[in-house]
Amino acid sequence: MLLQSVGPQFKERRQKLMKSHPTAGFILPSAEEVLRNPDVPFPFRQESNFFYLSGFEEPESCLVLAPEGNSFKTILFVRKRDQEREMWDGERYGIDGALKVFGADEAYLISELDQRLPGILKNCEKVYYRMGLNESQDRRMLSALETWRRSQGRSGTGLAPILDPSSAIGEMRLFKRPEEAQIMRKAGHYSAMAHLEAMKQTRPGMNEFEVEALIDYQFRKQGCQRVGYGSIVAGGRNSTCLHYRSNNEVLKDGDLLLIDAGGELDYYTADITRTFPVGKKFTDAQAKAYDLVLKSQKEAIAMTQPGVRMTDIHRRVCEILIEGCLSLGLLKGNAEEILRSNEYQRFYPHRTSHWLGMDVHDLGLYQLNGEPRRLEAGMVFTIEPGFYVQPTDKDAPAAFRNIGIRIEDDILVTDNGCEVLTKDVPKDREEIERIRAAAY
Repeated sequence: MLLQSVGPQFKERRQKLMKSHPTAGFILPSAEEVLRNPDVPFPFRQESNFFYLSGFEEPESCLVLAPEGNSFKTILFVRKRDQEREMWDGERYGIDGALKVFGADEAYLISELDQRLPGILKNCEKVYYRMGLNESQDRRMLSALETWRRSQGRSGTGLAPILDPSSAIGEMRLFKRPEEAQIMRKAGHYSAMAHLEAMKQTRPGMNEFEVEALIDYQFRKQGCQRVGYGSIVAGGRNSTCLHYRSNNEVLKDGDLLLIDAGGELDYYTADITRTFPVGKKFTDAQAKAYDLVLKSQKEAIAMTQPGVRMTDIHRRVCEILIEGCLSLGLLKGNAEEILRSNEYQRFYPHRTSHWLGMDVHDLGLYQLNGEPRRLEAGMVFTIEPGFYVQPTDKDAPAAFRNIGIRIEDDILVTDNGCEVLTKDVPKDREEIERIRAAAY
């Protein structure tokens, strides 16, 4: 069923963006449908910036924001209404819907984009458009700007500079309004319930893809429209591969299962990782490694408040992991020297955090004026320390080889501290073992 109207937040976002860039034009093409087979497309998901500013979910469309006098105008280019195609593929909004439902000031057919774009951009001193994603769209953009330049006559005017919109829009997306935080809170809860079901239902002899199917089902059952990214369901040695995607091996008693998966709700995704035994209990080596990772994560969360830098959090996580690896005999030497030399990356090769929102690795600058930026209220990011001992690491004690552990939660920075949006899925080792024992 087609929407009758979209919320005011989309117009408010456009106003805020154009107020900050009053002489600029923004050109945001929709995502494209990609064929899986000759006549079967992959599931469509709108490009995040396009949706963030419009709420429009159809392919073959384009959003243009351009200055006009002391204000700006919103133009949507859309597909035409087509009774036959709509019978096969579903209703379309068309020009009338773009105007009435999505609040565009002007709306045209997407086939008119090339003709109308030069005139729309005539008052723009610069243009924000992401080059390099689509060659044919890039040619259209450059052609429109060249047509505009020629219209200036012998003025000496060159092409308007083309800038990437990621920073401008990303800095807006970085700070979540209360309604966005609430969506992410729900996405975190729904995703947590899916992880909890996996803890309860996983058994030795199951295949990784069975657990993946269970997770996906729970996402949809709870209310998420789709997964936020490809789920990682990695048992045993596969847990030591950071972006394992095959999800096709049998789970064995005595191994760990690492699940990195998050559901997407209303275009905002959760990002959770939990690690638990395929059997009833952690082995002694698994328990020691798990407790170490959990200790580092809890301390990192406790540090989180406005003014703290992500780099400070990452450094403290590394210090705790190094201290633990020294006590376990996995590293030798001076802790400070190990930190400076990055020797610890043998067991912890990734960063502790990334921004989170509409994309799992969301937009937003990590540095301001050449310095690591400080956290502010409204930001959402992950805290996800890990520990991985590769199967080929002959210098590590045999009991630790094939162990991969990551514990990840989604964190909303508040005025006085932080809120863990994914708190509803257990992570204390004793509680996990109680759940696993009850499962049997």
